[in-house]
Amino acid sequence: MKKIILFIVLFLLFLPMVIMYAEGAMDETPPPMPPCSVAGDPSATGLVPCGLTCSCTISNFFVMLGRIFNFLMTMIVAPLATLMLIVGGIMILISAGNPGLATKGKQTLYLAIIGMALAFGSWVIINFILTTLGYAGAWNIL
Repeated sequence: MKKIILFIVLFLLFLPMVIMYAEGAMDETPPPMPPCSVAGDPSATGLVPCGLTCSCTISNFFVMLGRIFNFLMTMIVAPLATLMLIVGGIMILISAGNPGLATKGKQTLYLAIIGMALAFGSWVIINFILTTLGYAGAWNIL
């Protein structure tokens, strides 16, 4: 019984598309959009720099990756690392002779610094990989 109801629901969902295609409404193709510049579409304000008034190219894909990278670094990694540095420092300050809490605070500081170095050093890693693959554009354009 459930299979019959599912079949009927799917049939009713796709019936308007079949009717439109039979009438020829879906035969028209939109005019092709011109390709975007390397910096992208000025009217595209999100992470994806193309698609509103111009078509996407491979260079726009790398611009999008650069925007995602910059967003992650400025909005997530930097505030989180700063918070962990503060937490580690407070743990050391309030340890009051408790070696376990002081050790945990030192470890938090150490891991926060290592994490910041890896996160901010990832730009060098990404740039090295893209250069090795032969990409000559600027992937880190805002």
